[in-house]
Amino acid sequence: MTDTSSLQAALAHHGLTRRDFLKFCSALTTLLALPGNAAAQIAASLWRKPKPPVVYLEFQDCAGCTESLLRSPSPTIAQIVLSDVSLNYHETIMAAAGKQAEEAKQQTIREGGYLLMVEGSIPVGTRAACCIGGRSAVDLLKEAAAKAAAIVSVGNCACFGNIPAADPNPTGAVGVWDVVSGVSIVNMAGCPPNPANLAALVAHFITFRDLPKMDNLNRPLFAYGGRIHDYCERRAHFDAGRYVEAWGDEGHRLGWCLYKMGCKGPATFHNCPSIRWNLATSWPVGAGHGCVGCSEIRFWDRMTPFYERLPEAAVIHTKVDLNSIAKWMAVASAAGVAGHAVGSSIRGKLRSRDERKKQQGETREK
Repeated sequence: MTDTSSLQAALAHHGLTRRDFLKFCSALTTLLALPGNAAAQIAASLWRKPKPPVVYLEFQDCAGCTESLLRSPSPTIAQIVLSDVSLNYHETIMAAAGKQAEEAKQQTIREGGYLLMVEGSIPVGTRAACCIGGRSAVDLLKEAAAKAAAIVSVGNCACFGNIPAADPNPTGAVGVWDVVSGVSIVNMAGCPPNPANLAALVAHFITFRDLPKMDNLNRPLFAYGGRIHDYCERRAHFDAGRYVEAWGDEGHRLGWCLYKMGCKGPATFHNCPSIRWNLATSWPVGAGHGCVGCSEIRFWDRMTPFYERLPEAAVIHTKVDLNSIAKWMAVASAAGVAGHAVGSSIRGKLRSRDERKKQQGETREK
């Protein structure tokens, strides 16, 4: 049996070098918005310290978040950090089943100090929904949460209820933080969340034994602190008033703004434009499809219909009319061009005046 009990052994098993590992730590430092010298601290923590065990529970879900985590090619170091080293219980991917699987979970819970990761919403309206081994999801969650060092809600269902909680919510589905208290909870929102963000979160916890700074929805700021619209590669087209009017039109082919096609980027906070997907090669907006706002609370109810534009979007604690923004930006852009032209003209006249004075001075000296 191959030894993968330590990160060093796991890396060697997968043919990855320490150099690869250090590059990964540098990338995590950038992603977490930490000072450059933090890379060495992260590397030392991941390399030397034993990782906390992880108990991964699934409730009302489609397993899409797990599938996202499993879609790391090769595998990447992110996958090793998340799975090969510390995952003690995960009903979808663990080798054990039945009694053996439950014993592994119970032993980890008895010892305590583990990271509890939860995928899927929690039905509180009926004990019949999502009943596992004769026990309700609420009972299983509270039992596992009791001795957890921290809880990571993986995906929008576990964070806020998501699709199971959409109107009319027949099972009374809610997020983890609606059921559990007294334990630190971080919401890794998204449908699904990006595995690189989850790897960064785990690395931060291992290094500092604490969760990163979070917003008012308990989402880590390093991943959800910026609005997609502000960092979108199509933002310049929005500012210039260039929009896709129909799928496949010239604007769509030229990569213009997708706001009129229902893009929810102006109301969504996530680092998708920078971290992207599929080895950072692309993301939905880059591929020509508008953002659906999947990292926002109750997005299935608030952001639908997905192909109709939002008349207004939340910006911090205010609402801004996006149509007015577009018109204002067009006016500001035109004013900026005119101002630049006037400024250039004035600067040209001043330069000519200075040159004339210089010439006159040189003539008097002669």
